[in-house]
Amino acid sequence: MKALVTGGAGFMGANLTEYLLTKNMKVTVLDDLSGGFKENIPEGVEFVEGSVCDANLVNDLFSNKQFDYVYHLAAYAAEGLSHFIKNFNYRNNLIGSVNLINASINFKSVKCFVFTSSIAVYGKNQLPMTEDLIPTPEDSYGIAKYAVEQELAISKEIFGLEYVIFRPHNVYGEKQNIGDKYRNVIGIFMNQILQRKPITIFGDGKQTRAFSYIKDIIPAIGNSALHSDCYGQVFNVGADEVYTVKELAYEVIKAMKKETEIIHLKERNEVKHAFSDHSKAIAYFGKQKNTSLSDGLVRMAKWVETVGSKTSNEFENIEILKNLPESWRI
Repeated sequence: MKALVTGGAGFMGANLTEYLLTKNMKVTVLDDLSGGFKENIPEGVEFVEGSVCDANLVNDLFSNKQFDYVYHLAAYAAEGLSHFIKNFNYRNNLIGSVNLINASINFKSVKCFVFTSSIAVYGKNQLPMTEDLIPTPEDSYGIAKYAVEQELAISKEIFGLEYVIFRPHNVYGEKQNIGDKYRNVIGIFMNQILQRKPITIFGDGKQTRAFSYIKDIIPAIGNSALHSDCYGQVFNVGADEVYTVKELAYEVIKAMKKETEIIHLKERNEVKHAFSDHSKAIAYFGKQKNTSLSDGLVRMAKWVETVGSKTSNEFENIEILKNLPESWRI
């Protein structure tokens, strides 16, 4: 079985690639290394450096490899920043996805296209978030993800392309890019602690989220393409227990075993409460492992201590400066 993993040098993609190897898949990783790292890619995997936005590269890859399965995880997942980088967001997260969908249809070998969307598609005031709700995304990232979901649905109807969609949320764990100050709150907190800086929280910290350990959600994503009863379905995957961001900060401090100050920044525009129901995923995949937040943070903290702190790369091409949070300004 031949699989393409886009974004396979990134956090979720690299963990998925490791899992697919245990299923005896021959895996090719496509990644432009804008947020991932070569060292994340396990041995025995063919690596192609390039972007899903490069339609010619994508077409050549599909033509030469004749993939059975496509796992599309490549994205710039800075949800809050997406308001201010609309062109970049849609080019990378929507048009890049369309290039992959086109190739999957045109080169005919693909049995299933697995897409990692996000609970960002739901927007606000839809709690708990369930797959039968009508998405009303609140940011450009969520809009792009939902547009890809709709493209997959219509591509199945018109062209017969089978697909599975996952909506994970607030995923953390080993191999996460802790040097990105725009996304991955747990990585940001741990990196700040390693650099002996205060933990920074937007607003009062009463925002609520359920934080999902990476190893708990990967099996469902990896196995879905191999089970035709999953085709055409959308699944929420992730943790059930809800924490405030301020509670999370104290849990991170405990896992890192280093005292630090917590400071509050000006509140930014974001969905205040976001957590989802996972009954459907349990019905299809069985009860998944549910690592407690404290245990997952300890595992990630041990890994973070070995790799050390990272310097955040500034996003150089902000398209809209109005209302951009001060801490995100170059």
